[in-house]
Amino acid sequence: MTHDTLADHASSREQEERQISRLLNGLSVMAVVFLAGIGTKAWYAEHPVHAWVLWLFIVPVAFNMIWYAWTRDRVAQKAGLLTTVGLLFAYLLASGGEGNTGPLWFYVFPPLLFYLTSLKGGTAILLFCYLLAIIVFQFPGLPLVTAEYSTDFKIRFFATLTFESIFCFVLEAGRLRARNRLLALAKTHERAARTDELTGLANRREMQNRLDTEFSRFKRAGHHFSVVLIDLDLFKRINDDHGHNAGDAVLRQFADLTNTVVRQSDLAARWGGEEFLLLLPDTSLLQALALAERLRAEVASTQFQYQGETLPVTISAGVCSISKAGSVNELLKQADIQLYNAKDAGRNRIAPRVRSQGITESTETRA
Repeated sequence: MTHDTLADHASSREQEERQISRLLNGLSVMAVVFLAGIGTKAWYAEHPVHAWVLWLFIVPVAFNMIWYAWTRDRVAQKAGLLTTVGLLFAYLLASGGEGNTGPLWFYVFPPLLFYLTSLKGGTAILLFCYLLAIIVFQFPGLPLVTAEYSTDFKIRFFATLTFESIFCFVLEAGRLRARNRLLALAKTHERAARTDELTGLANRREMQNRLDTEFSRFKRAGHHFSVVLIDLDLFKRINDDHGHNAGDAVLRQFADLTNTVVRQSDLAARWGGEEFLLLLPDTSLLQALALAERLRAEVASTQFQYQGETLPVTISAGVCSISKAGSVNELLKQADIQLYNAKDAGRNRIAPRVRSQGITESTETRA
């Protein structure tokens, strides 16, 4: 995955987290309003203890919003809200609220729980809540438990809560599957937009973007880079004599060989037809010449095969450094001139020339 791809996915994830935080802030505001309203209703219904407890729950909800506004800690925001809601539901379950209707508010919990946590984490918390409800229902004489529920209410409560929990689980699992499929589809489309279908190397568009990025980096921080423009010698003859399938096989084999020679920080691209371009960040002209010569020697010594037949393949390449050019276009133009010089000098060579084991030549100074 490219650096740009990682940056795009990180940006998407950040945007999603911001949306969740805004949603939690909205829910927190609604919770404050509901707690204040229901507490007031309980006060006028002559349930002062219940009213004060509900009003007191406004404090942690408000504090959680203030803490997030100050720290921007989204993990703490989620944990704080879930903890507060969990304690509130535990109180409503134990006290019964007004008319033993407190447990009914628990239906709000499963969708919020699965949305803010994982499927496994949400299920584990829900099972703990089930256990708490069973204890409260079966042992009404426990400390702090003041409510008693009928058998019919218990059955209906667990049946409806179980149905809702399963429904929320299935919906969230479906949402996550759809999200993952969309991400995978986006990655596939992005790769197709950046990659040459035949060779698997970067395509011209991706290379142009990376060249512009490297040039901006050079202008900003002075990091030099070089390019190597490569052409497969007499490639048309391979297509004419052996067919286009053989030519495609050669292009794929050359791409695979190139990937074994270039560094991880380098970028190899199919520039067009049988032309390829290497982008070598933080690389001087001499270093680029050495890498290009190593690739040329590897190609010359490699037997390219198609249907059991060995095909003669060599390359010519022109090398240029950004220190010899004032723009990306000028850099590519100089590399193209050097490529022409290499082919004009007899092919199977690099221009400017370097000394190699197979060929002993004088070094040219053109760049």
